[in-house]
This record gives sequence, C-alpha cells and structure tokens, in this order.
Amino acid sequence: MAEASIREEDPTSSTRMGMDIDPNSTITELLTNYDDYQLFKLTTFYWNRLQQAIEEGVEGLALMLTDQDYFSQQEYHKVTELTEKGNQAENAKLLLNLVMEKGSQTRRVMWESFVKMCHGLQKLDKILKEIKELGSDPFDYINITQGLSELPSHRKDVQQKHKETLQIQTETLRVNTILLKEKVKILQLVDRYAELTVLSNVRDRTLIEHELLARGRDHEEWREKHLHKQLEKIQIDKLFRSSFFQRHSLRHKMMGLLRRSKSASRSGSSAAVSGVPGIGKTTMIQKIVYDWATGKIYPHFQFIFNFKFRHLNTINCRINLRNLILDQYPYFRNVLGDLWKNPEGLLFIFDGLDEFKESIDFADNQRNTEPQSVCTDPECWCEVSDIVYSLIQHKLLPGCSVLVTSRPTALRSLEKAEISVWAEILGFAGDERKEYFNKFFEGQAVAAAVVKHLEENEILYTMCYNPSYCWILGLSLGPFFTQRDRKQQQIPKTITQLYSYYIYNILKNHGREIESPRDVFLKLGEMAFTGVSEKKIVFRNGDLIQYNLQPSQSLSGFPMELLERDDSVQSVVYTFPHLTIQEFVAALAQFLIPDPGYIRKVLREAYSKRDGRFEIFLRFVAGLSSPQSARPLEEFLGPFFHQTTRQVIDWVKEKVEGQINNRESETDKRDLLNILHYLFESQNKELAQATVGSVKTLAISELQLTTIDCVVLSHVIGLCDTIKHLDLFGSFIPCEGLQCLASVLLKCQELRLSCNKLGDSGVKLLFAALRNPDCKIQKLHLWGTALTDSCAEDLASVFNHSLTDLDLGNNKLGDSGVKRLSAALSRTDCKIRKLELCGNLLTYSCAEDLASALSTNRSLTDLNLEVNSFTDKSVPALRRLILTCRTLNLIELPVNQFSFNGGNQLKSLQGTRSGLSVKCEPLDL
Repeated sequence: MAEASIREEDPTSSTRMGMDIDPNSTITELLTNYDDYQLFKLTTFYWNRLQQAIEEGVEGLALMLTDQDYFSQQEYHKVTELTEKGNQAENAKLLLNLVMEKGSQTRRVMWESFVKMCHGLQKLDKILKEIKELGSDPFDYINITQGLSELPSHRKDVQQKHKETLQIQTETLRVNTILLKEKVKILQLVDRYAELTVLSNVRDRTLIEHELLARGRDHEEWREKHLHKQLEKIQIDKLFRSSFFQRHSLRHKMMGLLRRSKSASRSGSSAAVSGVPGIGKTTMIQKIVYDWATGKIYPHFQFIFNFKFRHLNTINCRINLRNLILDQYPYFRNVLGDLWKNPEGLLFIFDGLDEFKESIDFADNQRNTEPQSVCTDPECWCEVSDIVYSLIQHKLLPGCSVLVTSRPTALRSLEKAEISVWAEILGFAGDERKEYFNKFFEGQAVAAAVVKHLEENEILYTMCYNPSYCWILGLSLGPFFTQRDRKQQQIPKTITQLYSYYIYNILKNHGREIESPRDVFLKLGEMAFTGVSEKKIVFRNGDLIQYNLQPSQSLSGFPMELLERDDSVQSVVYTFPHLTIQEFVAALAQFLIPDPGYIRKVLREAYSKRDGRFEIFLRFVAGLSSPQSARPLEEFLGPFFHQTTRQVIDWVKEKVEGQINNRESETDKRDLLNILHYLFESQNKELAQATVGSVKTLAISELQLTTIDCVVLSHVIGLCDTIKHLDLFGSFIPCEGLQCLASVLLKCQELRLSCNKLGDSGVKLLFAALRNPDCKIQKLHLWGTALTDSCAEDLASVFNHSLTDLDLGNNKLGDSGVKRLSAALSRTDCKIRKLELCGNLLTYSCAEDLASALSTNRSLTDLNLEVNSFTDKSVPALRRLILTCRTLNLIELPVNQFSFNGGNQLKSLQGTRSGLSVKCEPLDL
C-alpha cells in the first residue's frame, strides 16, 4: 500500500472519470472531483474503518470489480474462499490490499462501488455521509488529524520530562499472585495488555451492573451480531478521531479547527467510555497514557493529564486546575500559563466517574442561577466537581479534549453533558479468552484443561468476557490441574464455589502469616458489608482503623491479597480487586458472627433493597450454606456457625415457597428468578425437592433470560417431579441457554417458547429432545421464533412422537417448508391434532401440498392458515383439503384474502359434516 505506486502509473489515469451513478448525488460529485492522489489519501485515512465497513459485502464488491475486469477470476475466488470459511475480517483486508496494489483506476472503481452498495451496509453509508459532510476539500482536516503538533522550544523540555514521568508510572502492572511465594508480581504492560473491543456506542446507560455478571456467550452473540451490522470498533489511538463525533456537525468542527491559526491540532471534544467493573477501563487508560508517552499515539496532543476520581475524592477544599495539576506534576510550575494559551493540545483524562463522591448536574439548571459554580479560568478557585464539569462542557479551556470512564450505572449523569463520543468496552471474545489463559498459565496443558472445564460449565464460562473474572478463574481453577492432591470432582461448578476456592488459595499461601485469620476476616467482612450497603468500593486508612484493621505500608498476610493499595500524592486508598470479591467477603463474614439471630436481620434488610446492590451478596450467602462451598474455608477459618447455616437454609425455603406461585407481575417473576438463583447456589438437593419438587407450573415469561438464568432453570426443573407447564414466552433465550434447558424440557407436557428468537439452529436443539422416547411434551408453542424452511425437516421428524398441538405461527416457513411438513402430516402415525400456520408466507402452491397430505391424515382436527397469501386461485385446493381431511373440525383462513365468491365457496362447506367450522370472516353470506 505504498504511495509511490501512484506516481508510477500511467498519467492518463489521473483524468477525472465520470461515475455511472446518479449525477445529482453529492457524494458522487465529490468523489469524481477528487484527483487520484486525493482518493489515495482518503482511502488510507479510512483504511481501518473501511475494513470493518465492507466485511458483510466483500463478495458483492469483489463481483463488481471482477465484472469490470479489475479483478481476475483467480483473485475473485481467492477473496470468496475466505468468505466461505467465515473469515470476513481477513477477507476485507485482502480485497483492500488487492485494490491498492492495482493502482488508482481500480481504487476509483472501488469507491464507485461503495456508493452503489452503501445502502445495504450501514457502516459504509456512515463513512460516505461523513465525507459528504466534510465537503469538497476535507484534506486540510485530514492533514491536521494526522500531523504532528509543533511545540515551542521552551516547552519541549517539560514535555520530555512529562513523558518520561508518565512512562515510568505506566510501563508496569502490579498483579497480586496468591499462588506464588512473592505476593506481588511486576509485569511489563506491553507483555500483559490484551486488546479489548471498544464499540462506538453504549447499549444501555441505565443498566444495572450485575445484569452483566451473567452475560457470557449471549454477550458474545450480541457483540458479533451488532458489530457486523452497524457498530464500529474503535482502536484506542482513534478514539478522538472526528469520525466518531455524534453531537456536533463535522463540517462545523472542521471550520472551527481551520480557524485556529497554525496549531496543527483539533477543536476539543469529550469522550465517555463505559464498561462494567473489571472490564479493563483503568488498564486501557494506562495503555493510552503509556502509548502517548512513548510517542505511539495522539501526536496532536502536546500534554496529557490523568486523574482518578478516587483520588479527587480526597480533596476536601476549594482548588483550581493549576494546583490540581501541580499536585501530581510539580515540574509544570513555570509553564502552565503558556499551556492555557493552546488548549487544543491538551487532553484531560478522568477515570472512574462512578467512584466520584460528588454528583455533577450536567443539565446546567442550577449553574444557570449560580454562575459562581462554573469555572472558566484555570486559576479560579472552586470545587473539584466544578472543574470537571467545566472541562467536559468546554466552559474551561475551550478547545481541550476530555476522556471520562465510568461503569454503566453512572452514565445517566452524563446524558446532558457535551459528550462527542460514546463508547463501550465489551471485553473478550472466544479466542481472546483462550489467549488470556495461555498467557496466565506457564504450562499450555494447564491452560487447555482450564479452558475445557470452562467451556463445559456455562456458569463459569459466562464470566470469561471480563478480564477480572478471568483472573479470578485462573487463580481458583489452576491448582485443580496442577496439584495432585486436588480431586477433580471438587472443581467449582457454581460462582460461590469458585470464590470459596479463590479465598482458600489465599489462606493456604498466606494465611499462616497472621495470628488469627478468622478474626481478621470478620473485621474485613464487616467493612466490606458496609461498603456493599452504602455502594462504597473505595476505602481509606480511616475505614481500616474503624474496623481495627491497622493500615501499614504493606498490609500483612492475606488482607493484602484482598485489598489493593493505591498510593497518590494526596492519600492512600484501598479497594477489593473486584466488586464481587468485596461482596463475597461480606457474605462470608455473616457465617463468622457468633450471634445466630443476626443473619435473619441482614437477610431481611438486604432482600428489601430493590436496586440490585445486594443481589450477588444474597446469592453468595445462600451458596455458603452448602458444605462444598464452606468446607475449604473452614479448614483455615474454623467451622461456620451451624445455626447461621440453618437460618439461611430456612430463609431460602421460605422465599421459594412464598414466591413459587406468585407470578402476576414482572417484579414477581424477577423475584422468583432471583430466589431460584439462591436455590441453585445452595446446591441443596433436599431443599430444592422440598420447595419445587411438586411444582406443576413454572412461568418466567417476558423476562430477559441470560445463559446463567437458563442453567439455573435447568437445575430447578431437573428436580421437579411433577412439572407439567413451563412458560418462557418472550424471554429472549439465547441459543446457548436453550442448549442448557434442552435435557429437562422433555419433562413438561406444555411448553411455551413463543417470541424467542430461537431460529433454525435453536429449534434443532429442541427437536433433538423431542425425539427422545421419554419426551412428554404434547403442546408446543413456537409462535414468532424466527423459523425458516431450513428447519422443516427437524419439525417433521417429531410429528409421530408425543406432540399433539404445535403452534408455528408468525414464522417464515414458506411454501417449501410446509411442503416438507405436509409429507409428515400424510403419514398414518402422525399424532398432530392442532396445527397453527398463520403468518408463514404461504401461497397457492402450499394449499395443493396440504390438500394432498391431509387426504390421508387421521389426527388433525384444527388448522389455522390465517394471515397468509392465499387468493381465489387457492380455493379449489382448500375446498379439497376441507372435504378430504375427515378428522378436520376447524379451519381458519385468511380474512379478506378471497373475493366474495371465493370466500362464499369456502364458507359454504361449513357444516358439511358434523361439527365442521370454517372461519373466513368477515363474509356477507
């Protein structure tokens, strides 16, 4: 992809070529007016985004270039071969490389083709609209975004000092290693950093944190589905590129930029990056700062200033931006005045908005009446929150750029902020997870064994999208595959068991360094519980002293493994490595408290909170009542109080019995699902059989079920001896969730799965269960489950089993699909009595097939063919169907699909034999 290749081409190729497209198209005119070098520059500028944008359309694009003789047949087949193998990313890269090798004429035809096919490819359409908005000459803007920012000589020294300081601060990662003799392992950032997917959007700015604890494979499916359609990956070096701006016109930004003399920078923007706890937000910020300090990214930023909200919380007085910077970087004392003159060269990073103790109102309502709370001067003394607000809203140092990170729960506060770029960190996909564990374990055999165990356990696998969970999984599972004294049957299967072994490994390696682990753990757990209750995740020396945990330069023994120390110029703060570890320690402490009545009070108060803060805590409490979860911890902490365990079991029993038949509202059903999670974590078979063993109906409809929810339901249904009806209508069941449920669904007599996007692959899993000789399902509802003719063979294969009522309405089986079903309906051993085929794109052809098949059918009594595409041409076949199917009592036909005469012909058949009803309304007979 060398620029020199352009200069060597035939000079006649630079002739601006007309495009065989609508001449009134603005984008077509713009592209036509670009000379070859400009078009080359445009291609290289958008290179990474074009790779993503054309992934879904590479085959069509290659065909266009082949039809016009710019690609040979061999090159076309080389490109499409990658498509067939499912490697779309490499496919797109290959096509672009081939085009660039061929030169300017091929490149111009490629852009012509982009215009022709952009309406079917959203990302490509977005790029073309952006070029259109930038106007006839975007190249000054491109030059600026790609160019270096020149610094006056008197500031180069301080910039060099700043880069050296930041490089030292960010080049290493400190990792607690509970399995090794050394308590902290220092790793090079570049060796350990794993690229995470950052998307140019966020899913739900009000999402509860712990809904993401169980996203897993369904998270991966969402990622793949939406990433290929419209959301774009953002590489961290492109986060502030104009192409992701959402709030302001690109044209306006470009013009404002060009007016700013020769600063070789850009107009300022604010970016918000969201991500759940442990997903890698802070590590991503560390990588951004390190890469800038080493000259790899953001050359247009002259200086970067990085702040953590947890440190800003320690400032309890008014301060100005000048002193805020000097507290961390005192060597700026003599040059800050010069920096304020060129704000376009500054990037301010604020990490962890969700940890900020102050609430910032970006709606401006209060600040409009109290202008003193708006900070417009970097020397002005004000509250820290006012400085953050004013920088993000471009009222302070307008032109500078700001990057804010936050958990999803705090994003609501930014909805009224001047945010140009919204992005979300999604975490690891399948291969990235394997890569993580290959780096984590020194032996590849151990890594492979751990990954295999995770893939076989949906509960644990769902956690692997998150780097922090991967770390916990690696520390907890590794010993089972490296130590001979570990029994394979003890490998954790629930989240509580996993965290129990995580703590067990800490105690085993470091617990003997402290005199009374039980007492220290009780104090630590009490502090953790207060934090969960108050939504507090950052603790200070004062908090440790309050709970008689004496702070020191290096916390002794295992507390160091549970509290990470974070030093700053202003203070020392401590956090648990992950929120779930804090919640587990809080739950564990409940079993170490001598007062047996205390747990009842805690459970009652925690359950009464409706905001989700205690959801995982309660699962851990229920799980710790299980001997398998408690036993490894009791080895070092002493026995749990039996009365406490008994109280927890009784409480779970009461909750299940009180909620199992209460399913009126969505809240009731959500409560029931959470309680079933408690039952699952307890792994108490006797308790489960006593509470759900005799249940006949289980309704969890219209809740968005995760894969973990499906694992829990599978466990519960497996223990139900009397289950007859299972209602999972509209539950957004992921394919993997259905796979977890498949083995127990056959116990039910009636199964409602309507309005779940199961698709043909999901139904294939379901019908494997239906073919089981022990299957009891008689009524199956699959209305609106995205079925096509591809699944018809699987459907037909169960017509001679237990199934009697089948609802296939509102799918896309079409004539070809129903043709295959008709063959099964014609068999003498067919048991289907009621069949719903409304809204399946059926036509005249299908009516003929049904008529032939049902002439020999001995079971069908009800047939619904409403909302299909029958016309008068179908009337003879439908008449024959009604007259020859001797068992048919009710047939429902499309309303207003027939003429008056055609409808009357069918309606007149009503009553031709006893009980026959033909519904074809409205008809004036």
